[in-house]
Amino acid sequence: MTETTTTHIDPSEEQIAGFVAAAQSADGPVVMINLLAFNDAPDGGRDSYARYAREVQPHLDRVGGRIVYAGDAREIVIGGEDHMWWDTVVVVEYPSRAKFLEMALDPGYQAIAVHRSAALTTSALVATDPWQPEF
Repeated sequence: MTETTTTHIDPSEEQIAGFVAAAQSADGPVVMINLLAFNDAPDGGRDSYARYAREVQPHLDRVGGRIVYAGDAREIVIGGEDHMWWDTVVVVEYPSRAKFLEMALDPGYQAIAVHRSAALTTSALVATDPWQPEF
């Protein structure tokens, strides 16, 4: 994948504050889009993320979250090559932003999140709201 110039693995204080504010006003499901760029370190990368994925499942189960999709990015069909910096896309649905925060703030989850951080050179986590079936 194309290299990025900025590393984003953990949220900024402003991003956390914005998500917390949204959690206080939105009570419906949230779908989190994870765009992940793995590092090439022998003790990191995909192996570290695989460990994180195995260990995160009980935390997802506890809050009612579920992995909807996980797969490798292969090619861009629309847009320039320079736009795809990620290796993998993981889509996770949570019952609410509050449930995501409950999981993310849990000390047990935080203990395994180090494997996610060790795996990545950069990432993006995008919170999305489902469209209402109006069209």
